[in-house]
Amino acid sequence: MKRDCSRQTPVQGRFVLAAAMLVAVMNRNAGNPSTVGAFTAVSYQSSSSFVSRAVPGSFKSRRRTSASSTCRQSMSATATDNDTAKNTANNKVMKDNSFSESGKFRPNPVVVSAKAEALSHSPTTMKLTPSYDLFQILTEEEGGELPQKMEGNALRDGTVLKVGMPDSLEGLQLMDYIDGKIKIETLPDPFKMVEKELQPFSDSISELVSSDQPILSMAAKHFFEKRHGKRFRPTIVQLVAKACAAAMPEQIFAEVGGGVAGWEWSGASDIELEGGVVTSANHQGSEVWRRQAQLGQIVEMIHVASLIHDDVLDEADTRRGGESVHKLYSNKVAVLAGDYLLARASVLLARLENTAVVQIMATALESLVAGEIMQLKSPPKALLEMESYLRKSYYKTASLICYAGRSTALLGGHAYGSTVATACEEFGFHLGLAYQIQDDILDFTALASVLGKPALADMDLGLSTAPILYAAQEYPHLRPLVMRRFKNKGDKQTALEALYKSKTAMNKAKDLAKFHAQKAVDALLRLPQSDSRDALVRLTHLVITRKK
Repeated sequence: MKRDCSRQTPVQGRFVLAAAMLVAVMNRNAGNPSTVGAFTAVSYQSSSSFVSRAVPGSFKSRRRTSASSTCRQSMSATATDNDTAKNTANNKVMKDNSFSESGKFRPNPVVVSAKAEALSHSPTTMKLTPSYDLFQILTEEEGGELPQKMEGNALRDGTVLKVGMPDSLEGLQLMDYIDGKIKIETLPDPFKMVEKELQPFSDSISELVSSDQPILSMAAKHFFEKRHGKRFRPTIVQLVAKACAAAMPEQIFAEVGGGVAGWEWSGASDIELEGGVVTSANHQGSEVWRRQAQLGQIVEMIHVASLIHDDVLDEADTRRGGESVHKLYSNKVAVLAGDYLLARASVLLARLENTAVVQIMATALESLVAGEIMQLKSPPKALLEMESYLRKSYYKTASLICYAGRSTALLGGHAYGSTVATACEEFGFHLGLAYQIQDDILDFTALASVLGKPALADMDLGLSTAPILYAAQEYPHLRPLVMRRFKNKGDKQTALEALYKSKTAMNKAKDLAKFHAQKAVDALLRLPQSDSRDALVRLTHLVITRKK
């Protein structure tokens, strides 16, 4: 059944509620000073060299304000949001700012008013920059370029962490594996590497989401027990955790209150291991390892909650080859099951005892809301823009993966702006986009029985993805169809005929996926070589060569 994209539903409000829960979790952790990112100078220490660099800008950290002060700020933000006149003015400013100086459209979905967003921050909160403003989102041929240096992307030197360490994959080109010049089987299998660690995953996560209400409990556990898939995201978190353990943390110092502070202001977790540093030798089974594994569970909970809610919004009948939760039970039960998973994820997130990680993962949850709003409410002009499509893909898919990557590094004792943490977020950003683009290609090329969900689902929802957007560049008569979301009779058929007639559209979409996959590999190669890092390279290859 086709969904009316203009129709409002209560599910977006559920995501906003969950984001509010995570903010409350941050207030709960406000007494922990070890999680505020603040640094003005960065030094790299290895066994054979020592290099110092300045980082452009800094997080201005101070002692934390009281929870009551933060609560008053939150209340003030709510009051401001209810002011209709101010909201109208803010929305106009955001709309005007959607166009760059060159006149090019820059999608900028409004979730919270600018005034409310400013009031929700205190002097000690991390003001995160979206990953698409940190890393390259479009190819050079399509006008893409590397963003300017700032806190989240300044440290991207590929040699700093590998001084004196050989790397057999240096300069790796993923196309060599895709074309068969080198067999991908020469790299470690990512799923087999963490198979034993993830084997009890279903049992433990089922226990974590158990409820006294049988129907709610069964609905919440559905994907974890019967339709668990390959556990793609927990596998990434586990492998990133191992890859981070193989990298020596950079020494980061910051000026705080006139003195020099060390790790406590970097956003990195305190490491209670011998020597105060996580290594490949002491990582397995440690408290750090446990918390990183728990982060993998949290990420999966958030992801599954978003799937359950999305299926209600999209009125989808199937998911992962079986019936969707709302078809098995009801819309109300499905929405409550998703809410419950988000609530449990919030509680578990608080128990990681790292406020910086809570803020980062709360932003990931907010990004899911932004993606849904962008999908529902983008103006017609935006529907033709490749950058708009990629930003929506970032919000809905890549944000959770890349923020989980940065958070995993922080839990492993690496500072927010470190080379390691930056590489982890950049890898997740490009991997997530490559995954979504490949998913959108398969929507046109794979059978529904293989995909485990309806084929051509995006077009049924009035959405245009990379293949259609490239076809519209070649055939201008498709543009009005895209802008009206294929609402007229025969629109979808016309678009499909043009796509399959095109000799370039599908290849361009595949090239875009390969571009992001290579960028993901480039980020990984800044880390020291390890089996886990090389397994992530193989996982990236799998993402863009999969058939379902």
